[in-house]
Amino acid sequence: MYRNHKPGNHLQEVINQIIMYRTSGGRERMGILSCRGEDKSRSGFVMVKQGSVQDMMKLMVRRIEAIANSIKDSEVDAFTGAILSANRIFVMGAGRSGLVAKAFAMRLMHLGMPAFVVGETITPAIENNDLLIAFSGSGNTKTVADIVQTAKEIGATVGLFTANQDSRMGHIADVIVITESQRDAVTDDSQEYEIRQMMGEHRSFAPLGTLFETTAMIFSDALISHLMEVTQTPEGELKRRHMNIE
Repeated sequence: MYRNHKPGNHLQEVINQIIMYRTSGGRERMGILSCRGEDKSRSGFVMVKQGSVQDMMKLMVRRIEAIANSIKDSEVDAFTGAILSANRIFVMGAGRSGLVAKAFAMRLMHLGMPAFVVGETITPAIENNDLLIAFSGSGNTKTVADIVQTAKEIGATVGLFTANQDSRMGHIADVIVITESQRDAVTDDSQEYEIRQMMGEHRSFAPLGTLFETTAMIFSDALISHLMEVTQTPEGELKRRHMNIE
């Protein structure tokens, strides 16, 4: 799947501020809703026409395609090799990245690989022949980085999908896939909720880590497809392992 891929250069940010405007107070806000104006809805917001949801979806698709072109084959190959050579695979992330990690663990299980989510009650102890995969846009989320450091000290291999190679986790990881950074300037993912609540101001047309998390989800699903080809696992095998007591 990845053999004919040609990695591209990092592209300039050209659409990060295309739906922004300045309020009379001079603050930059997303150009979809405003609390200022005469005709307010029942929620107190005024609808400002700046682009349809479909337009935003198309922008995201184009941006993620550009990001995919920037991912290096060598990084994907090393990541794949680490998965195939691991005794067991542990995955983790914080917030929405954690949801991506759980979805990835589910698909690894469907492939027949022993996969566990860090933090779940049935997750066993990690050992030196295991692989820990972390999803983190900033690469600096303290709770995740602390666990990554512990796994490394135990002797496990560490894999990382991130937008920031020059980060705490980036310096620890054995195998790493770097995606173009389209995040707002937040050094610790755990701060994002508080920042969003207090400020309500984001520079990206996809706020906070949205593009990273969406890219991580698409990358992990594509990686599962790649692993299916490498291991010659038919889709029927995945269906056989799908939960049947729901």
